[in-house]
Amino acid sequence: MFKKAVAIMMLTGIIFYNVGCYTHSHVVGSGAKSGVSVEEKQWYVLWGLVPLNSVDTNAMAGDATDYTIQTQHSFIDIIIGMFTGIVTVSPKTVKVTK
Repeated sequence: MFKKAVAIMMLTGIIFYNVGCYTHSHVVGSGAKSGVSVEEKQWYVLWGLVPLNSVDTNAMAGDATDYTIQTQHSFIDIIIGMFTGIVTVSPKTVKVTK
């Protein structure tokens, strides 16, 4: 009985985190041209309500005037969130492609 309960909880957790997958893309100027990208993690507490750190996309883009910003919950973020979600901490990946 205990093994079934643990299996159901793990399956529910996997489904819960997979439902939250999404990607947002923002094009600045004409968009990415060179394909060079920089990634940083944005951390949230209380299931995404309060940010723990600040990701500065302008600093990540440097002097580029044309770039693409992509924010997503990647597969790695989901795996990390399965462990840190217990204390309501979740990551999100921010990627700037120049």
